[in-house]
Amino acid sequence: MPSPTPAKICGLTRPVDAEAAVRLGASYLGVIFAGGPRQVDIARAREIREAAGQVPVFGVFSSQSREEILDVRDRAGLAGAQLHGGATAELVHRLTGDGLRVLVVTRLTGLEDLPRLDVARSLGAPVLVEPRVSGSLGGTGVPLSLELARAARERLAGHPMLLAGGLTPESVGDAVRAARPDAVDVSSGVEQIPGVKDHDRMARFLEALQWL
Repeated sequence: MPSPTPAKICGLTRPVDAEAAVRLGASYLGVIFAGGPRQVDIARAREIREAAGQVPVFGVFSSQSREEILDVRDRAGLAGAQLHGGATAELVHRLTGDGLRVLVVTRLTGLEDLPRLDVARSLGAPVLVEPRVSGSLGGTGVPLSLELARAARERLAGHPMLLAGGLTPESVGDAVRAARPDAVDVSSGVEQIPGVKDHDRMARFLEALQWL
């Protein structure tokens, strides 16, 4: 019997949504410190982490320093850091040494961007692949084409890869069958409005992953 593809529910702003995501079977949760309508403060992130129980919670960061990331980790109780900017091999190595699980984000527009994945791979952390949308770090609802997702998986053969970008309960099955990522990441695809999750859509999203 196949195992479900792990899913990270990101952009959480409410503990009640974190509780639902855990109950429904999410493997990871995410809170945002990189700006945008889903950004939370440390107090709210701590509440979400408490609601998550044993499920790891990642903080999404942009250009924060190692010291800033560790301060947030300690105050909010985070298990990991998702780096949308400023990732270097040294930073990844040091954060990993500090006990954080690290994800490095690479944003793609088209096949011409695939060499970016070589750089990301060299940093020594799992790579989260998502579409490049001008002026945004994610959560836009814009999907990565299946062709580009499949090409990214081929480029990252043998390396852990997460797939994000416009995934929904209706589309995630096709995306996973095309790209075979190690995990998927969703935010806007399971929301009512930015930052407020739709529990029925979360349930259907996670159910769609069960037998892929």
